[in-house]
Amino acid sequence: MKRIGGWLYLLAIAAVTLLFGCGEKKNQQAAPAGSGSAQAAAPALKELNLFAWSEYIPDEVIAGFTKETGIKVNYETYGSNEEMLSKLLAGGTKYDLIQPSEYVIEALVKQGKLEPLDHAKVPNLKNIVADVRDMPHDPGLKYSVPWMVGFVGIVVNTDKVKDPIKGFKDVFQDKYKGRIVALNDNREMVAWALMQEGIDVNQITPENLAKVRPILEKWVKLVKVFDSDSPKTAMLNGDVDLGVMWSGEGAILVNTDKKFQFVVPEEGARQYIDNLAIPKGAPNLAGAHLFIDYTLRPEVSKLISEKFPYTNPNGEARKLLSEAELKNPASYPDIKTKQTFRDIGKAASDLDKMVTDLKAASN
Repeated sequence: MKRIGGWLYLLAIAAVTLLFGCGEKKNQQAAPAGSGSAQAAAPALKELNLFAWSEYIPDEVIAGFTKETGIKVNYETYGSNEEMLSKLLAGGTKYDLIQPSEYVIEALVKQGKLEPLDHAKVPNLKNIVADVRDMPHDPGLKYSVPWMVGFVGIVVNTDKVKDPIKGFKDVFQDKYKGRIVALNDNREMVAWALMQEGIDVNQITPENLAKVRPILEKWVKLVKVFDSDSPKTAMLNGDVDLGVMWSGEGAILVNTDKKFQFVVPEEGARQYIDNLAIPKGAPNLAGAHLFIDYTLRPEVSKLISEKFPYTNPNGEARKLLSEAELKNPASYPDIKTKQTFRDIGKAASDLDKMVTDLKAASN
């Protein structure tokens, strides 16, 4: 989903480090039955404070969990990893569950800011497919559980764009100036340029930034709209004809109108993984495990896919999806080369400053 500015990310991580260093969320189920009822092995408080991305958790899932367990879910939303980390710092609410992206999980694990998962209390963890079980940010899923997987791809309005679009180099051309929406995410843009040059997206060195600077200087001048929240909107409104966006947004466009074509960039795809994790010191540790396990039931996870058509990492839930859902080229793209972000530490601020300066100069 949405990402974070480099220097803001560093400040937020540092702040969370300071915060946590100074002191250490039975009825019949409403959602369809899956692999058994929610556990009651450990007592859980009757409220669960969930802090997650906006437009990412269906109301039906929360209602079903509450009806079955009697646990009220206080669902607070955020629009970026930075916002989530800042709220953790403020300390006004003790959150039981958060939903960070992969590189933020890595940073929080390094600093000991997440509770280790008790896998015995999450039996439905077995439903997670093998290819996301040992990712570099959390090998073995010791601290996090994948929620949804996505990719950055290209959407083309084929009614307006007749030339073949195969990759980033085809999108960012002078003839498409003012006809492009792109994610408002500096690290993403740098990653696209790095992939075009055949460089690993996590090799953020001064030399590599200097190499892609001229590419980005051209690109930012061609973009009409920078939008990470709902890039599909500009395309639906007819304001632009090309978009570089999250795959879930692309999937919705593909479902909406056949004129929209989703393209996996030939330079490579940037995979992201949003996860559920438990902050250190969460008040309702038992309830957090209950909620995680509940969402991993195949039928419950299927509801999530129906509302938000990203790539579902739950293999059993995938078996319940329709053929049309599984064939959506944005939800389940054919990808030969993919990379995920790693925590790049202080290099994030250099990257962010470069792209921010280029955007400011282009106005």
